[in-house]
Amino acid sequence: MPATEPATAETAAPSASSTRSVSRRGLFGALAGAAGGAAVTAAGFAIAGGAGRAGAEPVAETIHGSERIPCHGAHQAGITTAHTAHVSYLALDLLPDADHDGILRMLRLLSGDVEALTAGTAPLADVEPELAELPARLTVTVGFGRELVRRVDPAAVPAWLGPLPKFSRDRLDEAYSGGDLLLVIAADDPVTIAHAARFLVKDVRPFAKPRWRQDGFARARGTESGGRTMRNLMGQVDGTVNPKPASSDFSGLVWLGADAGWLRNGSALVLRRIRMELDTWDRVDRVGREFAMGRTLREGAPLTGKKEHDEPDFAARDSLGFTVISKDAHIARAHSTDPGERIYRRAVNYDDGLEQGLLFACYQRDPLAQFVPIQRRLDEADLMNEWVTHIGSAVFAIPPGWRAGGRLGETLVA
Repeated sequence: MPATEPATAETAAPSASSTRSVSRRGLFGALAGAAGGAAVTAAGFAIAGGAGRAGAEPVAETIHGSERIPCHGAHQAGITTAHTAHVSYLALDLLPDADHDGILRMLRLLSGDVEALTAGTAPLADVEPELAELPARLTVTVGFGRELVRRVDPAAVPAWLGPLPKFSRDRLDEAYSGGDLLLVIAADDPVTIAHAARFLVKDVRPFAKPRWRQDGFARARGTESGGRTMRNLMGQVDGTVNPKPASSDFSGLVWLGADAGWLRNGSALVLRRIRMELDTWDRVDRVGREFAMGRTLREGAPLTGKKEHDEPDFAARDSLGFTVISKDAHIARAHSTDPGERIYRRAVNYDDGLEQGLLFACYQRDPLAQFVPIQRRLDEADLMNEWVTHIGSAVFAIPPGWRAGGRLGETLVA
């Protein structure tokens, strides 16, 4: 990103957190003598040993709910913004009579209400305004499916916008695939997400109907230090080789250029729902798990290294002459010698009761040139295929951001 470009929603820092302390005078005296001698502070934290425990310290409570991320900028917020604890993907299908003018009205409504909600302000028609007061780093990223773009301008549909080529191991379910409009709603608080989702779906109801919703999560805010690579529900460090937004080649991998017309400064999103076969994964010992991935579980290091970001040595051999990292290990199959064949991933875990897995989201300029070659190699021979199944797939065009006084999607829908 050029140094002269104005600050975007991705680069703007959230506002500082407020901190308040709860003193020992706030302990509920009636509970101080409860069994086990545990006392509970006014903030709801238990202190072992009760109020009479020598040296008990006040409980510090850090509040993050008022933190805001601006929605305006050259790119939409929520793409390179720091990860939040929760994210919801909502896909909708356009109603048959939603034409150019209807889509324009829909985007006007969405733009104004996204501006309000992300600023912690209740939109005009919000009948639960108190639920909008704590945005908790709320971002809303909007994507367009092939049919939406076609209804506005058939000549504006990119070649890559549509279903991906079929992969032999896919077991896709329409309940998690496709869609004409996508809302990606992310925040640190699920109450904030639930309210925003309900309100924004009301906005689009005259023009579109819900198709599916998929909810994901990462570690809760404050559970670990920022900047650490996430872990998936198989216990693996997930996303080590992700390109960094500050790197010199990031723009060429993720943001579309002037030749993309209305999508300049936008991107392409691929979302895959990957079910983890955890019942059979539980039967695999630690050595087998690390062999299949090609990385250690604790550090996330390649089997030929010691630290997470050590470069894998795919030619290294053990004392018996076998390659240390199998040619079919996940990191070997995902590896490419083509520097342009990389993607920017934003994966989160999901847990739908009896089913767990990964919502694998990735941004790039062209899914056919970037995501598809990687997925083909994995589909052909990845040791991890024994324990993962792709059951959902969708591709969306992510329009550029917009400035205050402007509107979402204004480069396409005039």
